[in-house]
Amino acid sequence: MSRRVVRQSKFRHVFGQAAKADQAYEDIRVSKVTWDSAFCAVNPKFLAIIVEAGGGGAFIVLPLAKTGRVDKNYPLVTGHTGPVLDIDWCPHNDNVIASASDDTTVMVWQIPDYTPVRNITEPVITLEGHSKRVGILSWHPTARNVLLSAGGDNVIIIWNVGTGEVLLSLDDIHPDVIHSVCWNSNGSLLATTCKDKTLRIIDPRKSQVVAERARPHEGARPLRAVFTADGKLLSTGFSRMSERQLALWDPNNFEEPVALQEMDTSNGVLLPFYDPDSSIVYLCGKGDSSIRYFEITDEPPFVHYLNTFSSKEPQRGMGFMPKRGLDVSKCEIARFYKLHERKCEPIVMTVPRKSDLFQDDLYPDTPGPEPALEADEWLSGQDAEPVLISLKEGYVPPKHRELRITKRNILDVRPPAGPRRSQSASEAPLSQHTLETLLEEIKALRERVQAQEERITALENMLCELVDGTD
Repeated sequence: MSRRVVRQSKFRHVFGQAAKADQAYEDIRVSKVTWDSAFCAVNPKFLAIIVEAGGGGAFIVLPLAKTGRVDKNYPLVTGHTGPVLDIDWCPHNDNVIASASDDTTVMVWQIPDYTPVRNITEPVITLEGHSKRVGILSWHPTARNVLLSAGGDNVIIIWNVGTGEVLLSLDDIHPDVIHSVCWNSNGSLLATTCKDKTLRIIDPRKSQVVAERARPHEGARPLRAVFTADGKLLSTGFSRMSERQLALWDPNNFEEPVALQEMDTSNGVLLPFYDPDSSIVYLCGKGDSSIRYFEITDEPPFVHYLNTFSSKEPQRGMGFMPKRGLDVSKCEIARFYKLHERKCEPIVMTVPRKSDLFQDDLYPDTPGPEPALEADEWLSGQDAEPVLISLKEGYVPPKHRELRITKRNILDVRPPAGPRRSQSASEAPLSQHTLETLLEEIKALRERVQAQEERITALENMLCELVDGTD
């Protein structure tokens, strides 16, 4: 009689647990807009959720500690004239978030550490370049201030948020609506899925498709794809019989998937959340009430089912905390923020361990908040892996850091260097560039001071008139 050998894995017993009621965020009017994005973004400081808003689009930003019932008059981030479709926190500044909207614009916001008194209505910068709705946002994993947006015009634009300029525009690659975009670990490649049922790997700086696979899943519903840590691809989609599938692909051999897992029959698009540190992928379907998770390994069958976290309520969206925001003392390896119709509920994934000591096998060094490259270094062809930090002492978010925008001098009419490249302000001589900026700031301040002095004089005159009248 042969004995069945159980696969050895430290993640075999990972279990999910919903937070207690007092740790949830109550009375939030989650957006009802029909769009397959997560509707929620979270980092070690803040939780952001796209909400219902009359007369335009809005999202709410809450400090993580502000659990419980949210006041109905709590300030929102409002500025878009159409519904907000996607939001994404900057990986290199926990106070900066980007939002994409039906109104064709992308806005970048600076969120203060204190609770604002009124709605935040002024973005740091508005990025205008798409001709139709913008539904996908993704910050570059290693380069400072580089943001990708994808719109209903089938165009991907890569921006330098620090100058407000277009670095690259990929406008002739996708013949139809783009469903998902994902950077690889060092930001040298993109994986995209499209309504034309093709999974593409793109080198954005060369504006060319490196590899592609038509119909990775036979079904008609939208696909999603994410890169794994070793450069493979995970895709979610549907079979011809509408069964939901998870496939693992090797881009060097796109003929057959390395592994294919079939799940259930359901309409909800599966959003994959991949953790490169543990090599676990979590699948959350919109409208589902469960989170399935799988471990990806180098040994057959490569994709190993671990477990399913189930609850009663269906999810409207999902936020996924970066590794540096987890509680390492409790052996948390993932934390989700599940959106209900009127609330947001944290769900913690934990590896059971008896010891209270730091578990270094669960927490390898992970990407920290420091960028490895500047925007123009990346554009010129440089690549760099993320700058890693240790979580041994726990992660303390840095204090508020301001996002500085340096607009290019509009009087500088020198032609851009090379095709599809805009001359960035940082390429001008530094001293001249700094001098112009300082002079502009001084001029603006002088005008403000002059206006204030005029106002003071007017008020003093009014006061004198009132005093003379009482005499």
